Amino acid sequence: MVNRAKIKELMNESACSHSKDKKPGEGCDKPKPGLAAGGCAFDGAQISLFPYADAVHLVHGPQTCLGASWETRETLSSYKGRDHTVMGFTTGITTNDVIFGGDKRLEDSIKYIVQHYKPEAIFVYSTCVTALVGDDIDMTCKLAAQKNNIPVVPVHAPGFVGGKNLGSRLAGEAVLEHLIGTKEPEFTTPYDINLIGDYNVTGDMWQYLPIFERIGIRVLSSLSGDGRVGSIRTAHRAKLNVIVCAKSLITLCRKMNEKYAIPWISVSFYGKRDTTFAIREIVKALGDEKLMAKAEEVIAELEEGLEKKLLPYKEMFAGKKAVLNTGGNKAWSIASGLQDLGVEVVATSIRKSTADDIEKAREYLGENGVLMKTPASQQAQVIDERGADILLAGGRSLYTAIKKKISFIDVNQEKKVSYGGYDGLLNLAEDLKYAFLNPVFKNVSAKAPWEEM
Repeated sequence: MVNRAKIKELMNESACSHSKDKKPGEGCDKPKPGLAAGGCAFDGAQISLFPYADAVHLVHGPQTCLGASWETRETLSSYKGRDHTVMGFTTGITTNDVIFGGDKRLEDSIKYIVQHYKPEAIFVYSTCVTALVGDDIDMTCKLAAQKNNIPVVPVHAPGFVGGKNLGSRLAGEAVLEHLIGTKEPEFTTPYDINLIGDYNVTGDMWQYLPIFERIGIRVLSSLSGDGRVGSIRTAHRAKLNVIVCAKSLITLCRKMNEKYAIPWISVSFYGKRDTTFAIREIVKALGDEKLMAKAEEVIAELEEGLEKKLLPYKEMFAGKKAVLNTGGNKAWSIASGLQDLGVEVVATSIRKSTADDIEKAREYLGENGVLMKTPASQQAQVIDERGADILLAGGRSLYTAIKKKISFIDVNQEKKVSYGGYDGLLNLAEDLKYAFLNPVFKNVSAKAPWEEM
């Protein structure tokens, strides 16, 4: 069941620079009515764990909870076995289950899944209804795990406890308690790392994993982009945890440091500057001089090739201004990529950003940059005031761009190409080029023929 002490701990993370224990009056917002608008804790937990294609994700709740969450984003996987994420699994509790309890239905559902799908693990998600009813999913999962000899992981992230970020943290807690440290790897190397918080949306991880391989760094496990249950169970043997953009899983890294003495760093792979900085931070943390030298050799080669390819784009983008309306860490990570292409970012949305994200957004945009707290009502005015040439946002903001007669790119999880790593920056440059040259934005904003008369 939902643990209030756990929620309180996660909302005041001691490893976070904005912990209330360090700075009075600061810290993450407490859960409050309306906080789940735009995504609840259940959404956040599924987003964090859904990339495990070798596991079944069982929603213990009404069928409508499954319908609102299945196939939430383009998290690509190279898994060669049966991809269980292409199906939706739910206990589909009814009114009778609410009255008499849904534990028996959950038990039967797990039994059916094991018999017919044979997954590496089962994640069982508590939802608002089953959490309020008080179903004991911990005991049901424990007994099922013992009986079937596979991990059956209870995830206590019902929507009413808070927003997506909190749900992601709760998912990390479930993985730490039930998976990490339960299996030994076949072998280890001095350069094993865990990637934490990259969900491989549109294949972001695949942009920089080849760079790691060239340098000699091995990714032991991932939470959770293109991840495997067997790998995350061995994560306690890594030499370094690398948080990719998302600080919501900082608690997991802090606890792994306390329990397994694994240090952690936080980096981003969006844009040339941040990709280079990330690689250097990783090899520096691993502390091997030969590895550092190899990294510098690879960086120099890749940056030189990238700069040659970017020259025509930078000439085209000279003097262009952009407004960025997206969520979380993308408030600053995509801004970094835009700046590397010579585009001035005049405003970015911080509505769904953490305190650390807001601090970095201010650092990247400078004192004159606008940090929009209510982008839906602010972005049109900011476009006019700052003379923006393009809006990068989610699909719903397309109409704002059309009204303001400027170009538009959808950069939310619905996008179809990756912006991660050096090659990802080229993808972003291509999207910008086509957006600026696209005649649609000019045509739809033109006056109708009878208005010209």
